[in-house]
Amino acid sequence: MTRSSQPTRLPADVYDWALVAAQVNSRTVPQQIAHWARIGRELERSPQVSHRSISEVLEGSRVYDALSEPEQAIVRQEWAERATAARGALDYAARFAADGESYSELDEHGAVVVHPAHD
Repeated sequence: MTRSSQPTRLPADVYDWALVAAQVNSRTVPQQIAHWARIGRELERSPQVSHRSISEVLEGSRVYDALSEPEQAIVRQEWAERATAARGALDYAARFAADGESYSELDEHGAVVVHPAHD
């Protein structure tokens, strides 16, 4: 059964990486995403990958080093996505302001910018 393409929302970073990979591999972005989806499907079907073991490592109840290389790659990707999400949720400016603290940061040119505390 064939089905026409369905509109799908993707995270911006997935689209950006697909665009880069598509150009390198002479594919369109939809072709690249479909290619990755097929790889993911086969990986999930693989007897070399235990989703239970991966889940246990992500939960902290199993040792990472006990995983196979493909399983470790999946765990590393999940850790990277979780770290990115956690960093994206941080708002130190609001936290420092709420605590009445000053802070410094670098601008896009590497110059130090001081944000004084506000009472």
